Amino acid sequence: AVVAGKLVARTLLGEPVVFGRTSEGVPFALRDICPHRGIPLSDGAMVGDEVECCYHGWRFGVDGICTCIPSLVRGQKLELDRIRVRAYQLNEASGVIWIYMASETDVVRPPEAPALPKVAGMPRIVEAMGFPCHIDHAVVGLMDPAHGPFVHQSWWWRSHRSIYEKTKNFAPSELGFTMLRHMPSANSAAYKILGGEVTTEIAFRLPGIRVEHIQVGRHALVGLTAVTPVTTKLTIVYHLIYWSLPWLSVLKPVLRPFARKFLAQDREIVVKQQRGLAHKPTLMLINDADVQAKWYYRLKKAYTAAKNQDTPFENPVRETTLRWRS
Repeated sequence: AVVAGKLVARTLLGEPVVFGRTSEGVPFALRDICPHRGIPLSDGAMVGDEVECCYHGWRFGVDGICTCIPSLVRGQKLELDRIRVRAYQLNEASGVIWIYMASETDVVRPPEAPALPKVAGMPRIVEAMGFPCHIDHAVVGLMDPAHGPFVHQSWWWRSHRSIYEKTKNFAPSELGFTMLRHMPSANSAAYKILGGEVTTEIAFRLPGIRVEHIQVGRHALVGLTAVTPVTTKLTIVYHLIYWSLPWLSVLKPVLRPFARKFLAQDREIVVKQQRGLAHKPTLMLINDADVQAKWYYRLKKAYTAAKNQDTPFENPVRETTLRWRS
């Protein structure tokens, strides 16, 4: 958690980033390297609403501009506002801080934070787990509809003996696509604890965000999964759960281990996959089970082309129905 007065260091896309929050609660993020002698700013401290380097006391505002160099004496001219560290653009919504990691020359306004369905309060459960893989493999695994009965074999979820044919309708949505609202699969036992008539809708958007909106009468449960690249060989998968069902809070101590177990099963299969990928095999994607993975790669290509050519993004996904067995 990022709280006022504290600094939090993270590595994202191979870049060191320090997060903080002002006394008024506004989050900020700076490149975590002091331009003076290269020490991480996160080893320093917050002084008011400024970051102070622990080496020589240089201070930087939340906009990255240097505000103070204690060693200067009267008559020594140095334009402090020309000394700066990179400040990243942030969005904060639903208890999540989203960072826009573009190039320094990119002046394009960052995408808005993903809009979540209205549910009560902040996330009730937050889990994070490191996956030793490139973000693409983590994302494709996230949207893979056929691995459930094998990777997630559990009495509370599925078994390979419960496989049957599924038919789901899809439509394009902002920076991605949506599996339109439907009844949960009959072999997904975990939904049954919610009781009543349950429907769900699952949306994916670039760069690696999955939102599942489960409706139970007038109440809702929302699962937000954000796939965050640390390096080319390490990805953090964050999973947050929100709900408005009052009685579900009583089960929170039980639900958290289930959420972590689910992530751990996905991580275990990725670890095994890396042993094969080390030999750089040619991979294949089939219809219809892997069409969502194909869409992911097409979306990335279309978004990159739009950015490079400074043209509007055109979503390559079209309304369709997909069928598979799982």
